[in-house]
Amino acid sequence: MTVIAMTREMGTMGKDVAAGIADRVGMEVVHHELVERHVADRMKTTESAVHRFLEGEASMWERWKIDPKRLSRFTAEEVLERAVRGKVLIRGWGAAQLLRDVPHVIRVRVCAPMSHRIREMKQRLGVENDDVVRREIERNDAAHSRAVERQFNVDWRDATGYDIVINTGRVPIDAGVAMLQQLITCGAFEPTEESRSALKDKLVEARVRMVLDDEVADSPIGSGLSVTVHQGQVTIDGVVSTRASLKEVIAKIHSIEGVRGVSNQTVSVTVGYGP
Repeated sequence: MTVIAMTREMGTMGKDVAAGIADRVGMEVVHHELVERHVADRMKTTESAVHRFLEGEASMWERWKIDPKRLSRFTAEEVLERAVRGKVLIRGWGAAQLLRDVPHVIRVRVCAPMSHRIREMKQRLGVENDDVVRREIERNDAAHSRAVERQFNVDWRDATGYDIVINTGRVPIDAGVAMLQQLITCGAFEPTEESRSALKDKLVEARVRMVLDDEVADSPIGSGLSVTVHQGQVTIDGVVSTRASLKEVIAKIHSIEGVRGVSNQTVSVTVGYGP
């Protein structure tokens, strides 16, 4: 089941490329509005608050209320759940970076020269001033860069992070869609048991990290625990306080769908107080 992770920049007509390939091969398109809705529900806030936070426009109250770490965790889990189902194109949300280690995921960047983007956004917004539109594009790019760097510590503009880069300033939409269709049908990105397992392991890892965030993060030592998952086998490593019992945490991890076993490799240390 094909999975496409697309990074598209404002004004590049990436949504048209996504819609075109989805129509040709029968894929679901997951865009930011759908993810924001689910993430907002889980964080007990509004879609607009989540959107403004990611765009760097959140109010002081929203920045205080929204935990960036939990937002990243919820977002990753939502994207991974969609990817595991397959036959889906995920637009944005750092999906290309999150899924970079999964062999059958086709990672796409849709870009265009600034002049092309300004022209497109002027038509879309009904604005005549080039400088106003340019500033909005640059602000959007900067917010996206901050979000991706914070979560993945990578430069989203790096072409080596993608399997194909489509410059819609030069390549017509239909031609870009045809190029993507060729990648889908060439066999190089056909899912295998190994690649499906790698994707499911990523989802399990995301869910385990959510449990650890909820149950261990407030302990004196424990928020820096590392998690690895291989074919459903979870290994937890790191240092915890002797006061932080992981027994209940391990039981919760065992109950996560896809977990086949848990190996607790943590080391307990005594944490003292005072001089």
